[in-house]
Amino acid sequence: MFFDARRVDDGLVQETTICIVGGGAAGITMALEFERHGIDTVLLESGGFKPHAQTMDLYRGENVGIPYEFGDGMRSRLLGGGSNCWGGWCRPLDAEDMHRHDWIPDSGWPFELNELLPYYERAHPLLRLGPLNYDIEHWVSAVNRSDVRRMPLPSGDVLDSVSQFSPPLRFAKAYRKQLRDARHVRLFLHANVVDIETDANGGSVTSVQVKTFSGSRMTVKARHFVLATGGIENARILLASNKGHGAGLGNGNDLVGRYFMDHPRLQLGKVRFRDAWRRNKLYDIMFHYLNPAVAAHGTMVAAQMTVAPEVRRRERLLNGRVWFWSVFPGEGTAAADALIRMKHRLHAKVDPQHSFLGDLLTMAREPFNTLNFIAARQLRPVGILKELHFQMIKEARFQMICEPTPDPNSRVTLASSRDALGMPRARVNWQLGDQVKHTFDRTLSIIAKELQAAQIADIELDPPLLGREWPAALEGTWHHMGTTRMHDSPKLGVVDRNCRIHGVSNMFVAGSSVFPTAGANFPTFTLVALALRLSDHIVTRLRRPDAELRQSVANAVTAGHDKELAVSAAEEGEPAALRARVQPTPAVR
Repeated sequence: MFFDARRVDDGLVQETTICIVGGGAAGITMALEFERHGIDTVLLESGGFKPHAQTMDLYRGENVGIPYEFGDGMRSRLLGGGSNCWGGWCRPLDAEDMHRHDWIPDSGWPFELNELLPYYERAHPLLRLGPLNYDIEHWVSAVNRSDVRRMPLPSGDVLDSVSQFSPPLRFAKAYRKQLRDARHVRLFLHANVVDIETDANGGSVTSVQVKTFSGSRMTVKARHFVLATGGIENARILLASNKGHGAGLGNGNDLVGRYFMDHPRLQLGKVRFRDAWRRNKLYDIMFHYLNPAVAAHGTMVAAQMTVAPEVRRRERLLNGRVWFWSVFPGEGTAAADALIRMKHRLHAKVDPQHSFLGDLLTMAREPFNTLNFIAARQLRPVGILKELHFQMIKEARFQMICEPTPDPNSRVTLASSRDALGMPRARVNWQLGDQVKHTFDRTLSIIAKELQAAQIADIELDPPLLGREWPAALEGTWHHMGTTRMHDSPKLGVVDRNCRIHGVSNMFVAGSSVFPTAGANFPTFTLVALALRLSDHIVTRLRRPDAELRQSVANAVTAGHDKELAVSAAEEGEPAALRARVQPTPAVR
């Protein structure tokens, strides 16, 4: 059921069992799960069904680290969140991505990959993917085309892997009818959360405060709360909720906002394929990205290369994924950049430095580059045009995304400036150290050696990154991660293994901000799997038998714990009458 928060009575109080803040992939996934279980839920989304400049402005902030764009043009503040501009790449994390490694400080997850596998399986139909199969031989055989071939990589130092593409799924469009018809989910649009309120001791959240541009306010009270607004906004809201929490909610150990991560991406080197490999679509993003020709089981796929885990251990490397980018006439020109911005506008991304009219004029001044870029990136020519298409390619480049090192000095804090709702804007300080440069250098060197040894291509590498400033071409992939990282210890993480904020009994965080390490895979698939896992956990908490709950409270009191611990135990299931009985009871000595 949909509601417009701008039109509710000022001061309205909504009471519910679960309140989810954020209507992106994680928030909608959880709302659908709670609807399935018949649990009363309020879902709060800052935007509406369409992009709006005033709402998008709330994302703007200050960048004080590596040159980095994170506001306009990089995120979508409307129902569906980041899924509105998602490329659709899906692959599970590697088992190694979740392990602790002695050469990667602060690495490791509190559980193994096998705990996520059932949730990856459940995420497949939700994201409209094919079978839960990431064996590259299976997919190459199933595609069964002469121009979709697996490269021979004989040494074992370099591995190839396959990713599946979601259509890509736009959550708001795909699940709008289900949300509209939901009996147990109330979705409020244009509902901006500006504060999270707790009880006197800060041990549990009591409500969230909502404000709209129209000036109306609303309070939502719930038994459990989930924050699912993205890797930057999750930190910003927690830090700004500082009434009674001087450093921000959940920030007793100064960890909220730290360990901010994104996958750095670069195009490097020159790759000149031998004739036998010039037309292989499997590893080239210019040909495999959402290409029905590289598909089986109704699912489009793509392959990437990575350095084998044992080589990464020996070389002390982070993870990285590499594919090719064929270079057509028109690539890298002002006209190409203008066309990319035009596409971004369709997905609610806005670049305030470039106007629509200005981009049209740029394309008009460079018609040859504009037409070539459109032919290369948007059209799928056939016959003689297809042959001309290939003849236009003079060389390819490596494109690589790298796993970022968890770094406490890479962080999101609050700026002194405020947005239209009075919230402090975000200040982002993205940091990437020498280990990331070393990983780019060695990964491409190892892959280049393998490709040349296999007579697939001749390679010319760029000068090493290590010892130099980051090139201007460095960009993030808008995968905002790590700012509310997961760890069993409150001294090392903001949330526990169940994504509950340490020290707060009923506040959870969903999304990639809980990732302790990022691997080198795109995060949407994993954050949806984690959202399903968190939904199961909350449902289990809500349905604990009263007898078990009473026993846990009795055990806490008998063991000599005082009211605070007894109440915390009660809040695991939270029958109001039981809490009322427990609160005034003195500890039994």
